[in-house]
Amino acid sequence: MKDLKHVYGSWCLLAGAAEGLGEAYSLALAARGMNIIMVDHQDDIMQALGDRLESEYGIETRRLHLDLSRDECLAMMMDAIRDTSCRLMIYNAAYSRIKRFEDNSFEDIDLYMGVNIRMPIRLVHSLVSQFAEDRGQKKGIILMASLAGLWGTRLLAPYGATKAFNIILAESLHHELKSQGFDVIACVAGATSTPAYLGTNPQYGNIRPSIMAPLKVAEGALGALGALGKKAIYIPGFSNRLTYFLLTRILPRKASAGLFNRVTGKMYPDA
Repeated sequence: MKDLKHVYGSWCLLAGAAEGLGEAYSLALAARGMNIIMVDHQDDIMQALGDRLESEYGIETRRLHLDLSRDECLAMMMDAIRDTSCRLMIYNAAYSRIKRFEDNSFEDIDLYMGVNIRMPIRLVHSLVSQFAEDRGQKKGIILMASLAGLWGTRLLAPYGATKAFNIILAESLHHELKSQGFDVIACVAGATSTPAYLGTNPQYGNIRPSIMAPLKVAEGALGALGALGKKAIYIPGFSNRLTYFLLTRILPRKASAGLFNRVTGKMYPDA
């Protein structure tokens, strides 16, 4: 694995930095000596984590308390990037709910679109435009996605659709931007023991998904990017990779989607 700080510089913009996978990414980056532009809507948690990172790892943090569904946040993040010459961006922020499609309000739909699609694609576009002529330095982009973006799944329709968008976006840009010095990957995670996932109170039947620790997901994604982005899609965890292989290479899509939906239905019977 390449030294991220040597390859991508000393700063990383981390959108969704405070809790769960965001905390894990913050810790993994700080352990590598990287300074972090922390972006999150949970200000108290972000401030406490930022203080901890600076105290324990001796790094510098800049903290942006932003609601990423709002368009004006883009300019604030780009200003922070220009001020630090940041060349590494991780988009971890996401809006997610477990509910039937018709139970989502228009406000929910707008949040799915704003946080999960509109902001990441605008941020990536702005980054690419800013560094379009700079082919001498490497730039890195990680877009967090989910196995839920690989099959249409009950109770996750808008979330899964937005994550499918990010997978295709990352895979497309992985190939298109390579010649411009960009390494772009999608980290397609499975069940992860974050407060958001555990807070859904999943129930398990005979088939129990492998639940990963957030730090293992973050370390794996940084390692995949540190390999100079050789793969466009990174799936953390052997069990998740095995599941992906079986459901995409062995079973037909109809059977795979059916199995995925049965498992999800048993996990959330009350929904």
